[in-house]
Amino acid sequence: MQRALMLAREGEVLGEVPVGAVVVVNDVIIGEGFNQPISSHDPTAHAEVVALRAAAGKTGNYRLENATLYVTLEPCTMCVGALVHARIARVVFAAAEPKAGSLVSARRQLENGYYNHVFVFAGGLLADEAGMMLSDFFRRRRAAQKSGINRSESDE
Repeated sequence: MQRALMLAREGEVLGEVPVGAVVVVNDVIIGEGFNQPISSHDPTAHAEVVALRAAAGKTGNYRLENATLYVTLEPCTMCVGALVHARIARVVFAAAEPKAGSLVSARRQLENGYYNHVFVFAGGLLADEAGMMLSDFFRRRRAAQKSGINRSESDE
């Protein structure tokens, strides 16, 4: 999770919402990423999807059956779907996402019984650090908007 937090900070420097993710198999990182939908002009470029793409490319297989994803924020609906399709084994997230989280918060997607694959998950690992990073990011963004600083693309 420490590496995921470092990646989140990299994204934040680019003006992205600070979320980072790593895919691990046998204690080795095989894929990593941070949020980059703004800089890549790709609405699907969430940290989890970027990390899954890297891991699939490295392994030569879109199925990551023995892998664990560590991510600094509870995955959204799109990312949970990608994790199901990748056949990820486990997800560990830091901070819960009360508005859009799709494992334990706003939606509990894996509880509906519709999916042919489910993964185990746990939340709370380094949640305070990840949550503070996100809170600080949005506090600074709101303050900049209030003070009349020109809005960047990331504020739209």
